[in-house]
This record gives sequence, structure tokens and C-alpha cells, in this order.
Amino acid sequence: MTIVLITGGSRGIGRATALACGRRGMGVIVTYKTNERDAETVVKQIEAEGGRSVALCLDVAQMTSFSAFSTTLADVLKETWGRDSFDYLVNNAGVGGFEPIESVSESFFDHLMQVHLKGPFFLTQCLMPLMADGGAIVNVTSATTRVATTGVAAYAACKGGLEVLTRYMAKEFGSRRIRANAISPGAIRTDLAGLDSHPDFVALLASQTSLGRVGEPEDVAGAISSLLSPENAWINAQTIEVAGGYCI
Repeated sequence: MTIVLITGGSRGIGRATALACGRRGMGVIVTYKTNERDAETVVKQIEAEGGRSVALCLDVAQMTSFSAFSTTLADVLKETWGRDSFDYLVNNAGVGGFEPIESVSESFFDHLMQVHLKGPFFLTQCLMPLMADGGAIVNVTSATTRVATTGVAAYAACKGGLEVLTRYMAKEFGSRRIRANAISPGAIRTDLAGLDSHPDFVALLASQTSLGRVGEPEDVAGAISSLLSPENAWINAQTIEVAGGYCI
């Protein structure tokens, strides 16, 4: 059985990806920052469908916690699956926030950077000894790296950095046959995006999308789980936008 680790797996795209991976027969490890209850609900749903899953606490903005997390992960892999490695890493955990450039504070920028770029960089570095050769990494970025949207400059800049980092991961980890790709969602109906509170904005986004609607977490989850699978083993160092044809 292959095993996937998904950061931020208690809700939204992470939750949908965990369920999709479980249905593909993968063992699933989801991380959560504070929302243990929702993470355990994801675990129970995967197990109810015949899979195996574990939830672990992790704050991707706290790099000093990564070593202890790695030790815990190694113990869980051995106890739950009888393995000393995992196969796939999905760097999905994220935070939102809308601020025009003129009002972005240094602390706001730094937090976005820690969660969306610095955290994935050093978490991946820390976990590489536990990743099996021939595995895969998917970094979740954003269509805002392609389409400039007022109020998300800091967020998009961090996600743009993650897209660059993805290509370097593919380059440097290629000797171990580890692939690295990025999935770039468009407007997705999640708690992070908060679209349900702004129906007029949803209508605008839908009108700018050729398929005529905003996306759902399951739209992105299908792409991520498919990209991890063996049938896509020759896709590497790519950023794939999953946005229904947004602003084309």
C-alpha cells in the first residue's frame, strides 16, 4: 500500500484530497493545526470506506516543530503500516487574507511566507529521509500567480515562490526518482476562500470562468490524487492549473 501525507487535511481541498486518495487505495495521513475534531472525522470517513488513515497535529509555520513531527511520523508509519517510509507528500496547508499592497504589514507578509513557502521548503527537507524513492510531491499553489487579483499580492507572491521551488524539487530529487509538481487551483468554494459570504463575487468569478461556475474542493482533489498515481508518473516539474478555464 502506498502512503500519502497531506498537510492541512481537515477541511477544504486537503479533506477532499484525503478522501480521494483513500478511495484510490492509499494509506492517508492528514495533518491539522487546531481542528482535531474535523481531522478525526476525515479519518473515520476513510476508514468507513475500507481505508486506513491517521491524523497528526502540525503547524507548518513552526519550523522548530518539524524534527519532533518527523519522529512521530516515523512511529506512526511503523505502528500503522509496518513501514519506515511514505510515498507521497502534498503540501496543502494554507491561510488566506486580503490586503492591498499599501496596507500589508510585515507580520502579515511573514506569516503568509512561513505557511506557504518557508514551511513547505523546510518540512519537505525534514521529511525527505522518510520518503521512499520513486515517490511524488504535489505543492498546492494558486491561479493568482497567473491572474493578478487586487488584494492578494502577498499571498500570490508566496505561491509564486512555491511554484519555482517545485521545479527545483523536481531537479534535485530526480536522482531518487521523486517527482514534484504543483497544482494551481482557481476560485474554489472552501472555508479559506470564504466565497459563500460573497455571492456577488462568486457570480463575478463564475462569469470569468469558461465552464461558468467556481470550483469545488473535489475538482482539485481529483487532479491531485490522479497526479500522484502511477498513470501520471511521467509528469514532472509542472504547474497544472485546475480552474475551469479562468480568465483565458
